Amino acid sequence: MEYILSLRNITKRYPGVIALNQLSVDFKPGEVHALLGENGAGKSTLIKVISGAISPDEGEIIWEGKSYSKMTPKISKMNGIEVIYQEFNLVDTLSAAENICLGEKYGKFVDFSIMEKKAAEIFKQFKIDIDPKAKVERLTSAHRQIVEISKAISRECKLLIMDEPSAPLTVNEVDCMFDIVRTLKKKGITIIYISHRMEEIFTIADRVTVMRDGGFVKTLSVADTNREELINLMVGRELKENYPKTVNANQEEALRVEHMTGNGDTDISFSLRKGEILGFAGLVGAGRTELARLIYGADKRESGKIYVDGTQVQIHSTTDAIENGIGLIPEDRKNQGCFLEKGIGWNIAFNNLKNLSKSGIVNKAKAKAVAEEYRDLLQIKTPSLEQDVKNLSGGNQQKVVIAKTLATNSKVIIFDEPTRGIDVGAKQEIYELMNNLSKKGIGIIMISSDMEELLGMADRIIVLSEGKMTGELQGGEFDQTEILKLASIS
Repeated sequence: MEYILSLRNITKRYPGVIALNQLSVDFKPGEVHALLGENGAGKSTLIKVISGAISPDEGEIIWEGKSYSKMTPKISKMNGIEVIYQEFNLVDTLSAAENICLGEKYGKFVDFSIMEKKAAEIFKQFKIDIDPKAKVERLTSAHRQIVEISKAISRECKLLIMDEPSAPLTVNEVDCMFDIVRTLKKKGITIIYISHRMEEIFTIADRVTVMRDGGFVKTLSVADTNREELINLMVGRELKENYPKTVNANQEEALRVEHMTGNGDTDISFSLRKGEILGFAGLVGAGRTELARLIYGADKRESGKIYVDGTQVQIHSTTDAIENGIGLIPEDRKNQGCFLEKGIGWNIAFNNLKNLSKSGIVNKAKAKAVAEEYRDLLQIKTPSLEQDVKNLSGGNQQKVVIAKTLATNSKVIIFDEPTRGIDVGAKQEIYELMNNLSKKGIGIIMISSDMEELLGMADRIIVLSEGKMTGELQGGEFDQTEILKLASIS
């Protein structure tokens, strides 16, 4: 059998959008096959077609030589198809073993010892030390990812789809996950691997298929291609420069934080100049996001002072932060950054309702004009401002969150993992946007786990470790080894 799965002329339409357009692609048994494409290329829709979450309007699905017009979740699981989505699909209050065996039957009564033994055997295969009895809510992101993988392969999995599996993981944890993928490959399991991190594709994949605008572009052997070719195939144009950095000469202070303590952080002080991009580096759990939430008033601080434009401000809530010109683009855009069930225009106007209202009544024409302005400025791809944000690609969802913040005329904007889960074309647009904001004198704090991104975009980098500031590097002093050393201080 040359192919375990073949898709022929798959088409899926939504109102105003063709999500998949006559797409055909083949997957070999036991290969790691990467899917690449900008946000909106159709990758998520393709996953849902394969898993049976949605039905195609046209086309044929051929699984192990048998033809289907559509899959269903039941048929796909019976055939051994499992999916690990970007967001963890685990029950936090249950143990690792209970999550792995969830939905399985083990006789008349629940036998926890059987479940725990099964989980322990799987963990042993991966050479990972996880207590099967441990509650998922107490596990690290890496161990949660391993529980997800274990849950999938516990069900005689033949094809495993991994959607951005490395997004929540540190460098060392990614290496551990790669070892697991290689182990699965040796067992003959086919892996469809979706990632925007190009270096991962060249590390783990055998072949790569590029998608664009819902259609098939090309399938290549990873050994026969390179980063530049793949990027050009993805975006359909040449991206000349990854990090379009400009030099900031402004010495005026936009933000100053003095002795900030709370939310796990201790005695942190720094200043941010107008037009500066100040990077924050650190390992998972270093306290970077916690610091951002203190500054933005989302969490209560124990002590510390905040100054905007040289004047001390009192920030006890997110409303206080917005009114004092501080904006936050959060790490978790779906749960904290926008209202997925609401329209694009509604989301963009939300943080600025005070300026768009009179006597408690929103000026709809004014709100629409603001939404249209930022839709055009950020090139948000949508047939209508009324479209729910949940129906947008990840990159366009991120643009909505950014638009919502820009609409408040912020003087300081905190970007927390601004390009996580974003394709290379959308990344370039966000980098250009950050550059343009800095040219206008807006101070930017950039929190990122992507070292290359930090080194390429930041004017200065502050390093945190275990809630404390461990170092600061100027633009000409950037050194990845030094940053990692500072990030590891305990």
